[in-house]
Amino acid sequence: MGAAAFAPPAPTTNQPQPSPHPNLPPEGEEANTMNRRNFFAGAATAVAATTVSRVAMAALPEPVSQSSTATAPPLAPPNGRPYNAVVTLNGWTLPWRMNAGPHGQVKEFHLVAEPVVREMAPGFKVNMWGYNGQSPGPTIEVVEGDRVRIYVTNRLPEHTTVHWHGQRLPNGMDGVGGITQPHIPPGKTFVYEFTARRPGTFMYHPHADEMVQMAMGMMGFWVTHPKDNHPLIDPVQRDFCFLLGSFDVEPGSATPKVNTMTDFNIWSFNSRVFPGIDTLNVRKGDRVRIRAGNLTMTNHPVHIHGHEFEVTGTDGGPVPRTARWPEVSVDVAVGQMRQMEFIADEEGDWALHCHKAHHTMGPMGHEVPTMIGVDHKGVAEKIRKLVPDYMVMGDKGMADMGGMEMPIPDNTLPMMTGTGPFGAAEMGGMFTLLKVRRDQKPGDYRDPGWFRHPAGTVAREVPGAGVPPAARHAPAPSANGARDATGTPDATVRKPAGHGAHNH
Repeated sequence: MGAAAFAPPAPTTNQPQPSPHPNLPPEGEEANTMNRRNFFAGAATAVAATTVSRVAMAALPEPVSQSSTATAPPLAPPNGRPYNAVVTLNGWTLPWRMNAGPHGQVKEFHLVAEPVVREMAPGFKVNMWGYNGQSPGPTIEVVEGDRVRIYVTNRLPEHTTVHWHGQRLPNGMDGVGGITQPHIPPGKTFVYEFTARRPGTFMYHPHADEMVQMAMGMMGFWVTHPKDNHPLIDPVQRDFCFLLGSFDVEPGSATPKVNTMTDFNIWSFNSRVFPGIDTLNVRKGDRVRIRAGNLTMTNHPVHIHGHEFEVTGTDGGPVPRTARWPEVSVDVAVGQMRQMEFIADEEGDWALHCHKAHHTMGPMGHEVPTMIGVDHKGVAEKIRKLVPDYMVMGDKGMADMGGMEMPIPDNTLPMMTGTGPFGAAEMGGMFTLLKVRRDQKPGDYRDPGWFRHPAGTVAREVPGAGVPPAARHAPAPSANGARDATGTPDATVRKPAGHGAHNH
């Protein structure tokens, strides 16, 4: 789905009529600067969190829904102040319409909180709650200084709210149910309105039954672009964004377990998992910005291969230049946003992933014992007499899992999967690729395929070299000076007292 699908016709010249509610748009089909057929464009701000009357509902922008999991091209703003649009990984940007308001022109959006089905990887679908047909919801893009009005319709079976994470706004627009506003009941529409006061990388999510609603996938990205040249915000050629998510979906099931605290088994970028996550495709020499937000229950060290980057912004705003340093990994803690920038000057297919190893795998049994070094041979033969399809696993490590094909329950994600030009990738979860090509055209986000390595630049086998004999080491004392009968240091360790192992 390209940006052209959202481009509206030119605004109408009809003048708006007075509204029966001072915080709501005028009544009638002709009340808006674009009529209901003409309505979507782009930017962001919102009105007081109040109920929308049945009369005012007739003047609301019609909601747009999207079910495709493909990465949509950037949505160029057809009206309002110009900006360089972001690309949401496996997502899209919410269109808007311009309307007249008491503070001048207002950008109007319509979010619909509703149950959705998200395909997290080919053949693996999960029942979630989200916005406008997807989890995460669509990205909202606005410009610093824009007046934004956001209608929120609740199609969930319970009440909800929307918190605009990181925004400076009136307290009554902050979206904390029961504290700053009434909850939005099922079947009702509320409206938020405020001015986007500072540029940066933000997100939105519920502040009502938060544990359940966020565990079900309710979240979305928000980007406020600078209105002018900003001393701390450089122009970039590629600007990507995604949210880090976690779910607990038992094999063979389709609905997350919302009471899980730390023991999640699905780790995602924008509710997609490898190999279902699209690649980030850039031109060599591009300045690239990657914005990541974390709404999971643990931190994620995001690592990029082949390049150094600087953290140029957080949800608190741009980072002063004197506070930046080169990195290859950045830890994104719970509830944080991090904005990374670099020059893509090395061609290739570079891994981009969370550096917690079990976050780059699919569902795994945490209670399965380690079998490395265990001799299965005699036992395996006896078991096969009772269970003919029994397979030995784990005695030499888990790499064989990447190439194994065995029956698994329907709608179940394999633990290790994916293939590349040299064989099994043995990955899953929070993993994708940054593809850098010298011949990638400006503005072209299509996947260029696998990198063609120049001759002599791929790691290769050494001809005729077998496995050398094990090296001999002089006996050395262990920490307590003990050795076994052969002179080998004692490998016994004493576990520290205290809490058990963490499950995340």
